[in-house]
Amino acid sequence: MEQDNLTLVLRAMHFAADRHRDQRRKDRAASPYINHPIAVAEVLCTVGGVHDPITIAAGILHDTIEDTETTAEEIRQHFGQDIGAVVEEVTDDKSRPPPERKQLQIDEAHLLSDRARLVKLADKICNVRDIIERPPDGWSAERRRGYVAWALAVVDRIRGTNRPMEDYFDSLCRRADAHLGPGLSA
Repeated sequence: MEQDNLTLVLRAMHFAADRHRDQRRKDRAASPYINHPIAVAEVLCTVGGVHDPITIAAGILHDTIEDTETTAEEIRQHFGQDIGAVVEEVTDDKSRPPPERKQLQIDEAHLLSDRARLVKLADKICNVRDIIERPPDGWSAERRRGYVAWALAVVDRIRGTNRPMEDYFDSLCRRADAHLGPGLSA
């Protein structure tokens, strides 16, 4: 990665770490939230072979608008129009009720740009992997199965985006079948 591109990715990581500094994941260990955006970037690079700095930076920043006080305008000011557009594409509208937001992700996934599809796919991979390995504290197997089934419905709408990541996601669904009960495998 060229120096300017590496600097962009590191700036995104620093920004995300600052914005998510007081947040924790829902797992029993209450892992630092920043681990998730870093994992998304890692999946993009190592599983998906994605080395586009805009996509990687957007992956790192993908939850900042949705889960912090950060605005889309702030992302654009700090990181430019391209990254801002991708982050905004993958941001849920928190003013809508959760079931509606989840259905919109399914219904609108195929409308996302290529970069946003890559970020969405890496995010679903990381979330499903966490559902299997470090589930949210108190989530029943049924609730976890429901999450994986929903994530599969989203991913099914963007198939053809990145075969290695899709194959990895499918392997996670098979693992979920083994751990949580059958009916999820792609």
